[in-house]
Amino acid sequence: MAKKILMLAGDFVEDYELMVPFQALQIAGHKVDVICPDKKSGQKIRTAVHDFEGDQTYTEKRGHNFTLNATFSEVRPEDYDALVIPGGRAPEYLRLNQELLAIVRHFDEAKKPIASLCHGAQILVAAGVVKGRKISAYPACGPEVTVAGGEFVSLPLDGAITDRNYVTGPVWTAHVEWLRQFLSLLDSSVLVSKTV
Repeated sequence: MAKKILMLAGDFVEDYELMVPFQALQIAGHKVDVICPDKKSGQKIRTAVHDFEGDQTYTEKRGHNFTLNATFSEVRPEDYDALVIPGGRAPEYLRLNQELLAIVRHFDEAKKPIASLCHGAQILVAAGVVKGRKISAYPACGPEVTVAGGEFVSLPLDGAITDRNYVTGPVWTAHVEWLRQFLSLLDSSVLVSKTV
């Protein structure tokens, strides 16, 4: 059965972490609405591409323009079945928006599926919803998860973990496993087995 999924984004969200789940979840038959505070449907946000090229941290390059398909101020979280929080640079300032954090708390309190990747954990921490949970994220977010009372789980960069209604992973290279686990939480009719 198709689900209605809300995705939180902002300028310089990680390109792959926005584009890939947005498209993959629609391929699986779900409706995905992407919102950004202070922006309306039809407006654009800029993305950033993060890569691992042998430096001490990831590199960042300009990504694509992404057209939002829903208006932040009009969204009612109770109308959605699940939440997706991509990473990138956007979470560092999105977590300052109290309305956005209230949306996250709604999904947590209602025990609806929440999928977070990479720096998306910064939003979970700011919303106060990681205490007592196993959370994976980009390794630099680990101390934030721990200080907030969560258990940071260090995974291979292609890994993901499910803890109750949360699916989290370290970076976009985890998409296959992260999306597989999220689709499983959504009760997707799409084949989610590891074999092809």
